[in-house]
Amino acid sequence: MQLEIVQAGDPVLRQLARHVQHEELAAPHFQQTIADTLETLRLAPGVGLAAPQIGLGLQLAIIEDRAQYHASWTPAQLQARTRRPIPFHVLINPRLEVADDAQLEFFEGCLSVEGYTAEVPRFSRVRVHCLNERGEPQLIEAEGWYARILQHEIDHLNGKLYVDRMKPRTFMSLKNYTDRWRQHEEEAHRIFG
Repeated sequence: MQLEIVQAGDPVLRQLARHVQHEELAAPHFQQTIADTLETLRLAPGVGLAAPQIGLGLQLAIIEDRAQYHASWTPAQLQARTRRPIPFHVLINPRLEVADDAQLEFFEGCLSVEGYTAEVPRFSRVRVHCLNERGEPQLIEAEGWYARILQHEIDHLNGKLYVDRMKPRTFMSLKNYTDRWRQHEEEAHRIFG
Protein backbone atom coordinates (compact mmCIF):
# COMPACT_ATOMS: atom_id res chain seq x y z
CA MET A 1 0.00 0.00 0.00
CA GLN A 2 1.38 3.41 -0.97
CA LEU A 3 1.73 5.75 2.00
CA GLU A 4 1.57 9.54 2.11
CA ILE A 5 4.95 11.25 2.33
CA VAL A 6 4.70 14.14 4.78
CA GLN A 7 6.19 17.47 3.79
CA ALA A 8 8.38 20.03 5.56
CA GLY A 9 6.36 21.74 8.28
CA ASP A 10 4.89 18.51 9.66
CA PRO A 11 6.08 18.28 13.31
CA VAL A 12 7.07 14.60 13.02
CA LEU A 13 9.95 15.62 10.73
CA ARG A 14 11.49 17.73 13.51
CA GLN A 15 11.24 15.23 16.37
CA LEU A 16 13.74 12.66 17.55
CA ALA A 17 12.33 9.28 16.50
CA ARG A 18 12.02 6.65 19.23
CA HIS A 19 14.03 3.44 19.26
CA VAL A 20 12.29 0.34 17.97
CA GLN A 21 12.04 -2.36 20.65
CA HIS A 22 13.22 -5.84 19.72
CA GLU A 23 9.80 -7.37 20.37
CA GLU A 24 8.22 -4.97 17.85
CA LEU A 25 10.26 -6.37 14.95
CA ALA A 26 8.33 -9.61 14.56
CA ALA A 27 4.90 -7.96 14.70
CA PRO A 28 3.03 -8.36 11.40
CA HIS A 29 2.13 -4.65 11.31
CA PHE A 30 5.81 -3.67 11.66
CA GLN A 31 6.84 -5.93 8.78
CA GLN A 32 3.90 -4.57 6.74
CA THR A 33 5.11 -1.02 7.45
CA ILE A 34 8.49 -1.96 5.92
CA ALA A 35 6.79 -3.40 2.83
CA ASP A 36 4.53 -0.35 2.45
CA THR A 37 7.49 2.00 2.90
CA LEU A 38 9.38 0.18 0.12
CA GLU A 39 6.38 0.44 -2.22
CA THR A 40 6.11 4.16 -1.41
CA LEU A 41 9.85 4.67 -2.03
CA ARG A 42 9.71 2.96 -5.42
CA LEU A 43 6.61 4.85 -6.55
CA ALA A 44 8.03 8.24 -5.50
CA PRO A 45 10.75 7.31 -6.78
CA GLY A 46 13.56 7.85 -4.30
CA VAL A 47 16.69 6.21 -2.90
CA GLY A 48 15.80 6.33 0.79
CA LEU A 49 12.82 6.86 3.04
CA ALA A 50 12.72 7.22 6.82
CA ALA A 51 9.72 6.42 9.03
CA PRO A 52 9.20 10.09 10.04
CA GLN A 53 8.62 10.85 6.35
CA ILE A 54 5.54 8.63 6.45
CA GLY A 55 4.40 10.13 9.74
CA LEU A 56 5.90 7.53 12.11
CA GLY A 57 8.35 8.63 14.78
CA LEU A 58 10.36 5.39 14.69
CA GLN A 59 14.09 4.75 14.20
CA LEU A 60 13.44 2.97 10.90
CA ALA A 61 14.70 3.78 7.41
CA ILE A 62 15.04 1.94 4.13
CA ILE A 63 17.52 2.43 1.31
CA GLU A 64 17.60 1.27 -2.29
CA ASP A 65 19.39 2.97 -5.18
CA ARG A 66 18.28 1.09 -8.28
CA ALA A 67 20.45 0.92 -11.41
CA GLN A 68 17.61 2.38 -13.49
CA TYR A 69 17.89 5.63 -11.47
CA HIS A 70 21.40 6.10 -12.86
CA ALA A 71 20.37 6.18 -16.52
CA SER A 72 20.08 9.98 -16.70
CA TRP A 73 23.55 10.56 -15.20
CA THR A 74 26.77 10.61 -17.20
CA PRO A 75 29.53 8.15 -16.29
CA ALA A 76 31.60 11.12 -15.07
CA GLN A 77 28.79 12.31 -12.77
CA LEU A 78 28.35 8.80 -11.35
CA GLN A 79 32.08 8.44 -10.83
CA ALA A 80 32.39 11.85 -9.13
CA ARG A 81 29.68 10.79 -6.67
CA THR A 82 31.00 7.22 -6.29
CA ARG A 83 27.42 6.23 -7.08
CA ARG A 84 26.61 2.57 -7.65
CA PRO A 85 23.39 0.57 -7.31
CA ILE A 86 22.54 -0.25 -3.70
CA PRO A 87 20.25 -3.20 -2.97
CA PHE A 88 17.21 -2.74 -0.74
CA HIS A 89 17.95 -2.89 2.97
CA VAL A 90 16.48 -1.79 6.26
CA LEU A 91 18.10 0.26 9.03
CA ILE A 92 16.64 0.02 12.52
CA ASN A 93 18.03 2.09 15.42
CA PRO A 94 21.06 3.18 13.37
CA ARG A 95 24.12 4.78 14.94
CA LEU A 96 26.37 6.69 12.55
CA GLU A 97 30.15 7.08 12.89
CA VAL A 98 32.29 9.28 10.67
CA ALA A 99 35.02 7.17 9.05
CA ASP A 100 36.73 10.07 7.25
CA ASP A 101 36.51 13.80 8.08
CA ALA A 102 36.72 14.72 4.38
CA GLN A 103 33.48 16.15 3.06
CA LEU A 104 32.02 16.22 -0.44
CA GLU A 105 29.48 18.77 -1.69
CA PHE A 106 26.77 17.70 -4.11
CA PHE A 107 23.21 18.70 -4.80
CA GLU A 108 20.71 16.74 -2.75
CA GLY A 109 16.93 16.58 -2.66
CA CYS A 110 14.32 15.09 -0.37
CA LEU A 111 10.89 13.54 -0.82
CA SER A 112 9.71 15.65 2.14
CA VAL A 113 10.97 18.91 0.61
CA GLU A 114 9.34 18.22 -2.71
CA GLY A 115 10.45 20.16 -5.75
CA TYR A 116 13.68 21.64 -4.39
CA THR A 117 17.39 20.85 -4.16
CA ALA A 118 20.56 22.38 -2.72
CA GLU A 119 24.23 21.64 -2.37
CA VAL A 120 24.91 19.82 0.90
CA PRO A 121 28.30 18.95 2.38
CA ARG A 122 28.42 15.36 3.69
CA PHE A 123 31.17 13.14 5.05
CA SER A 124 32.73 11.00 2.32
CA ARG A 125 32.93 7.79 4.40
CA VAL A 126 30.80 6.55 7.28
CA ARG A 127 30.07 3.45 9.33
CA VAL A 128 26.58 2.62 10.55
CA HIS A 129 25.71 0.16 13.30
CA CYS A 130 22.07 -0.92 13.12
CA LEU A 131 19.64 -3.81 13.11
CA ASN A 132 18.10 -5.26 9.98
CA GLU A 133 14.40 -6.14 9.65
CA ARG A 134 15.00 -9.46 11.46
CA GLY A 135 16.70 -7.74 14.40
CA GLU A 136 20.17 -8.92 13.42
CA PRO A 137 23.07 -6.53 14.12
CA GLN A 138 24.62 -5.01 10.99
CA LEU A 139 27.73 -2.96 10.32
CA ILE A 140 27.57 -0.94 7.12
CA GLU A 141 30.69 0.76 5.76
CA ALA A 142 29.90 3.20 2.99
CA GLU A 143 31.54 5.86 0.88
CA GLY A 144 30.46 8.42 -1.68
CA TRP A 145 26.78 8.54 -2.61
CA TYR A 146 25.88 5.62 -0.35
CA ALA A 147 27.43 7.45 2.61
CA ARG A 148 25.40 10.54 1.63
CA ILE A 149 22.14 8.57 1.55
CA LEU A 150 22.85 7.03 4.96
CA GLN A 151 23.59 10.44 6.49
CA HIS A 152 20.45 11.94 4.93
CA GLU A 153 18.14 9.19 6.22
CA ILE A 154 19.69 9.08 9.69
CA ASP A 155 19.28 12.86 9.87
CA HIS A 156 15.53 12.29 9.40
CA LEU A 157 15.54 10.00 12.44
CA ASN A 158 17.13 12.81 14.44
CA GLY A 159 14.67 15.52 13.38
CA LYS A 160 16.88 17.11 10.72
CA LEU A 161 16.30 17.94 7.06
CA TYR A 162 18.94 18.59 4.41
CA VAL A 163 17.95 22.28 4.48
CA ASP A 164 19.59 22.43 7.94
CA ARG A 165 22.94 21.50 6.37
CA MET A 166 22.68 23.02 2.89
CA LYS A 167 24.67 25.89 1.45
CA PRO A 168 21.81 28.45 1.42
CA ARG A 169 22.84 30.23 -1.79
CA THR A 170 22.48 26.95 -3.72
CA PHE A 171 18.83 26.30 -2.79
CA MET A 172 16.71 26.12 -5.97
CA SER A 173 13.79 24.40 -7.61
CA LEU A 174 14.46 21.01 -9.18
CA LYS A 175 13.36 22.47 -12.51
CA ASN A 176 16.03 25.19 -12.38
CA TYR A 177 18.64 22.66 -11.30
CA THR A 178 17.74 20.28 -14.13
CA ASP A 179 17.41 23.01 -16.78
CA ARG A 180 20.36 25.19 -15.83
CA TRP A 181 22.87 23.58 -13.48
CA ARG A 182 22.87 19.78 -13.51
CA GLN A 183 25.15 19.47 -16.53
CA HIS A 184 27.40 22.26 -15.23
CA GLU A 185 27.77 21.51 -11.53
CA GLU A 186 31.38 22.68 -11.45
CA GLU A 187 30.24 26.10 -12.64
CA ALA A 188 27.37 26.09 -10.13
CA HIS A 189 29.83 25.29 -7.34
CA ARG A 190 32.05 28.21 -8.43
CA ILE A 191 29.12 30.65 -8.62
CA PHE A 192 27.25 29.59 -5.48
CA GLY A 193 30.17 28.30 -3.43
